Amino acid sequence: MWGNAMRIARIRGFDIKVDASWFLIAALIVWSLATTYFPTELPDTGTATLFASAVLAMLGLFASLILHELAHAEVAARFGLRISGITLFLFGGVAEMQSEPAGGTSEFWVAIAGPIASVCLALAFWFSAQIADVISAPDPARLILHYLAWINLILAIFNLLPAFPMDGGRVLRAWLWTRSGNLLEATRRATTVSAAFAYVFMGIGLFAAFTGTLAAGLWPVLIGLYLLVTSRAALAQLETKTALDGQTVAELMTKHPWTANPGQSLSDLVNRVFLAHGISFVPVVERGTLLGYVDLQIVRKIDQDNWTTTTVEDVIESVNAGNTIPPQMSGLDLMSLIMKTGRRKYIVADENQLMGVITLSDVLGYLSVFREVTTPLPKTMVN
Repeated sequence: MWGNAMRIARIRGFDIKVDASWFLIAALIVWSLATTYFPTELPDTGTATLFASAVLAMLGLFASLILHELAHAEVAARFGLRISGITLFLFGGVAEMQSEPAGGTSEFWVAIAGPIASVCLALAFWFSAQIADVISAPDPARLILHYLAWINLILAIFNLLPAFPMDGGRVLRAWLWTRSGNLLEATRRATTVSAAFAYVFMGIGLFAAFTGTLAAGLWPVLIGLYLLVTSRAALAQLETKTALDGQTVAELMTKHPWTANPGQSLSDLVNRVFLAHGISFVPVVERGTLLGYVDLQIVRKIDQDNWTTTTVEDVIESVNAGNTIPPQMSGLDLMSLIMKTGRRKYIVADENQLMGVITLSDVLGYLSVFREVTTPLPKTMVN
């Protein structure tokens, strides 16, 4: 989501970044305020003033979102959690935590800090608006202050909905975590609740669309999809971290894999190894020494008519740091490497000795079994 984020500032040690999608929502906010809300409240105001007021209101919201996320970041830092930065994007903002809270208590305070900050901002803007009314400040200034008071209150209330990974959803997870003592189980339950909210949002949006207000229905659908995708992604990330924590490549790899020898023809390799055993990736070994690997993608680059006269040695991909990993590498480091490089298959070797092979399918298979083992059966099935 944040691949196109641009750093704009650094506040209290936190990088403040803006995703490209924020510029879209910022433009929509300015346009809607300048053409709908402000003209209704200030009917005799010129177009230039309306747009200038809308820009100032948008910047006030921008600052409010940053302060909201800074509250999360400050509290998280006090609990010893690492924060890489704050990013504003289409649906608001996020403080990018690099580690999970140590317990339900820290999770609760980190989560609730944002809504508390938004309520404080709402009160601050409301008091400022009252003062502006008393001193008869210009109408646009008073309207901007009233708008920012209401929008911060709405932001606080919306974020308190128990939909993970929103603030309210994290508060719910903190409560569930404190009760059960199990972060993974608490996250699964919070994700289930979040999915229910997501479907409700999408249902409201679809109803609005089918009743003639397509534009109004678009946002609930997008919010619902966002909740559904991000909650499941957060759960998958935690499941992966929990499952692979303490695991090494040696424990996850396929030991004693099928191998090829340099003089073997591609035709023989395909028929006797790939097709016979349902695999597409084999190390190449000669007299106990690992030379490299060959896979189906490499073979397919050779015209099939030449498979009988082309040997493995002719197409071998030699051992190098990009395709070979040590058996002691952690499972989490392996997943990071897969995500970073996009490579799905690796040779596992100790110096020039083949230890095994590991693929993304091996890791996903392990994660699938982990989910089955750690997910409780419904009570009706247990009984």
